[in-house]
Amino acid sequence: MAEVGNELQRHAAEEHQAQTDGFHLVIDALKLNGIENIYGLPGIPVTDLARLAQANGMRVISFRHEQNAGNAAAIAGFLTQKPGVCLTVSAPGFLNGLTALANATTNCFPMILISGSSEREIVDLQQGDYEEMDQLAVARPHCKAAFRVLHAEDIGVGVARAIRAAVSGRPGGVYLDLPAKLLAQSMEAEKGRKSLIKVVDPAPRQIPAPDAVDRAVELLKGAKRPLILLGKGAAYARADADIRALVEKTGIPYLPMSMAKGLLPDTHPQSASAARSYVLAEADVVLLVGARLNWLLSHGKGKTWGKPKQFIQVDISPTEIDSNVAIAAPVIGDIGSCVAALLDKIGNGFAKPGAEWLNAVDERKDKNLAKMAETLAKEASPMNFHGALRVLKDVVKANPGISFVNEGANTLDYARAVIDMYEPRKRLDVGTWGVMGVGMGYAVAAAVETSKPVLAVCGDSAFGFSGMEVETICRYDLPICIVVFNNNGVYKGIDKNPTGGKDPAVTMFVPGARYDKMMEAFGGVGHNVTTPAELEAAVNEALRSGRPTLINAVIDPAAGTESGRLTNLNPQSSASK
Repeated sequence: MAEVGNELQRHAAEEHQAQTDGFHLVIDALKLNGIENIYGLPGIPVTDLARLAQANGMRVISFRHEQNAGNAAAIAGFLTQKPGVCLTVSAPGFLNGLTALANATTNCFPMILISGSSEREIVDLQQGDYEEMDQLAVARPHCKAAFRVLHAEDIGVGVARAIRAAVSGRPGGVYLDLPAKLLAQSMEAEKGRKSLIKVVDPAPRQIPAPDAVDRAVELLKGAKRPLILLGKGAAYARADADIRALVEKTGIPYLPMSMAKGLLPDTHPQSASAARSYVLAEADVVLLVGARLNWLLSHGKGKTWGKPKQFIQVDISPTEIDSNVAIAAPVIGDIGSCVAALLDKIGNGFAKPGAEWLNAVDERKDKNLAKMAETLAKEASPMNFHGALRVLKDVVKANPGISFVNEGANTLDYARAVIDMYEPRKRLDVGTWGVMGVGMGYAVAAAVETSKPVLAVCGDSAFGFSGMEVETICRYDLPICIVVFNNNGVYKGIDKNPTGGKDPAVTMFVPGARYDKMMEAFGGVGHNVTTPAELEAAVNEALRSGRPTLINAVIDPAAGTESGRLTNLNPQSSASK
């Protein structure tokens, strides 16, 4: 019996002395809060953090460039309402991830950039450490919040604060700085476990004021030509049923911004997408739901908006109100609560808009849809944007559950107008900043987070920013089909060097490039197509097989316009006119 007692005492002593370290505490803190995936790039000083995360059951997707990993984390946040996590090395790796962090903040995507860093005592004295940089100071202007953890017992607090900051209020990017020395710190395992925090209600509901709801409904009731405008904030909110009920109960035409497409099917009878210019110019009252009056909406003024109008704006941030024009009826709160309150106040007695307005919108829609159908039906040789997009329009219609990633100049603009979406949060594109290079990161995250196929359609210029991630796609065997619209250049592939010299024009690429060979080099499937029929066959084969596929879609080099539809934002010198 004495021996048994001694053995128990030894066990108790060993358990008491069991240790953990910063590596494990970071992983345990993330897992405790339901974060399952990490997007990043291993290296000093976070290599073992990535290894241990994978060993402890997390999925770690290792990229070829930190910016693409950051973009993946950002769109993962949009898709899941949990902060997407990007892990980078110090200094240059951190800086590579910083663009994605800033883009996440601008687009209101919850994301946490976790970077290893040099020790404070060396950084502050500028003693020349390996990849030395005051990363916290650099990150602060580009994110919602930035935190540095110096002691292992504070890791739980740091992760909890980062999660809450990323998802509460208006979502955005958060930076979490983990110096190398922190990760190796050890402490008693039981004390470490007790130091972790499971965040309770990280994004609490924010109920709108009743008088604000009353004011908005009264303004809407008095409108002759009302319009509902849905932004990607409405898609992020996951208030899909109530948003649809609001649109259908009021009978008001609605216009979705690009990443709000699919909240209601684009083929819905109240969709005014095909009459966008007309409804923006002619509406007298506009209800903005999760949309901001930034450059994408001409700042709410100018020729785009035509006749005088009043705005109702539903937004979680009071500082957004009056940012460009006066807002007659601000409704501040989370979108789900605001839309529910509007629905409740409207009740069953709301008078739908008059026939004059609805008929005018339908007439303009029918005219523009007929014109678009005529354009799509034309058989151009060589293939142009519309010929290729006609095929992809049918593919998305037949496969409404796939994620559709889209970037480029002309490729983005034409696709946004041509391809209908049928389900929410399925169209992922460059968003508020219009940043090039999001394509492959978004595609990887969409495949990982949804476990469904992804169709990524990129211009050849846009693809160049993140194209090396085709190796990542093949390494993880993701069901991603990439279509590169290849017209040999930026905007188009026919520009000439004005000096007549040997160098190509600044907007030109190598003629006849075969991007499909990149995918084949890493074991994926490549196709080179020159006709809509070949494109259709290749995309359908890719979706059936689920194999990583890249389709080099050869487009007429003369197709495309300068800056897509943003020519007004690209000043030209008199010498170039």
